[in-house]
Amino acid sequence: MMNLEGLKVTVMGLGRFGGGAGVTRWLAAQGATVLVTDIEPADKLKASVDSLADLTSRGIVSLRLGEHNVSDFTTCDLVVANPAVPKPWENRFLRAAWAANVPVTTEIQLLVERLPSRDHIIGITGSVGKSTTSAMIHHALRGAGMDAVLGGNIGGSLLGTLSQINASTWVVLELSSAMLCWLGGLAKVPPSELGDAPAPTWSPHIAVATNFSPNHLDWHGDLAHYRRSKQVLLAAQRSGDIAIIGPTSETSDWKHAAAARRIVPNAEIDGLAIPGKHNRINAGVAVEAAVAAGASREAAIAAVRTFPGLPHRLQRVPSRAGLRCFNDSKSTTPESCLLAVRAFDEPGECGSARVHLIAGGYDKGSDLAPIGRLASSLAGLYTIGKTGPAIAKASDGHAHECATLDRAVAAALERAKEGDVILLSPACASWDQFENYEQRGELFAKLVRGGTA
Repeated sequence: MMNLEGLKVTVMGLGRFGGGAGVTRWLAAQGATVLVTDIEPADKLKASVDSLADLTSRGIVSLRLGEHNVSDFTTCDLVVANPAVPKPWENRFLRAAWAANVPVTTEIQLLVERLPSRDHIIGITGSVGKSTTSAMIHHALRGAGMDAVLGGNIGGSLLGTLSQINASTWVVLELSSAMLCWLGGLAKVPPSELGDAPAPTWSPHIAVATNFSPNHLDWHGDLAHYRRSKQVLLAAQRSGDIAIIGPTSETSDWKHAAAARRIVPNAEIDGLAIPGKHNRINAGVAVEAAVAAGASREAAIAAVRTFPGLPHRLQRVPSRAGLRCFNDSKSTTPESCLLAVRAFDEPGECGSARVHLIAGGYDKGSDLAPIGRLASSLAGLYTIGKTGPAIAKASDGHAHECATLDRAVAAALERAKEGDVILLSPACASWDQFENYEQRGELFAKLVRGGTA
């Protein structure tokens, strides 16, 4: 673990949502002199720039915005890369750092190196459901009276709260494929060289894998690299560690270390506050993780039944009388969209409802034909974004091509009848028309309440 005091550190990626600013502030507190560089100009990063004003005014932090400069990556002592940077093995700035023998790390690597006890880390990944399952596990642990914190790909950086985490604190980390790629030493390894990749050296004590399906192929280059990155979660587990594998997963997708104990939950938890069979499955997985951490099964089940759900994940939003509207903007894969639609085929308040689905967005290379084929079984399919035409084409003429979210909501509201469900579950990322999925979901909520775009 590197002592950062007095080092020159380049942070690659300030970002708009606090990640780069968080690690920058922490590095400065460790005594480092930090340069933050981002290809976006200052006017697009105003909130993040303003959050560092006290440090930049004192000369502890400097900014290079609107471009990267190779020398910033070759004349420093450490580079902290944003894991959102796709195909890092091809990135010329990261390659320059490696060629100059400058170590490159990430925020999540800095965190796991400094956590007081690996034996109290629960790591969660999966193609669908990892955010909800992570939050459910945290909710279950807290409901059972245990000290727990939530971070990683959800909830923001925990670096700034390290002083509040002790050896008995359970650290629940949602881990994306990009984070795991870096943690597993694969960031330098292109898909064509996976056979020569080093064996991972870190996995959490309790590893939770919800499921696996193709995703983020634009970042990884191909499916094999995505799968290998995900498998980092399990690959370095030790004797006494626990691997909890979602019941819908294939064994080949989640190879685990022979020393670890494998658990495949087969129970769904009913009586949840949120709809859908997939959430009952997620709850079953979360309960097993909480029990593995020492919670009683009864306390864990009682706690997950009170879990209120996460914003933008099948979140019910106020709307005009007689309609039921759900914001599932976090749905960025075809699989998550299909799960959301199926939730309304099940018994319950919204069971067997007529569903008006709004789908489409940024093209990540996923097969969206299954979404288009839903059209004939829906009350309406309304497509938006860059992938809208492809989804509409797969619908055999049953979809309404709306291009934008405001047009799609207007069309759905016009056609919906009392008791119908209007569901935003895009199956795609938001980056073609929105800064993030949160902005997309907030606009949907505003529109169904009767606001304007």
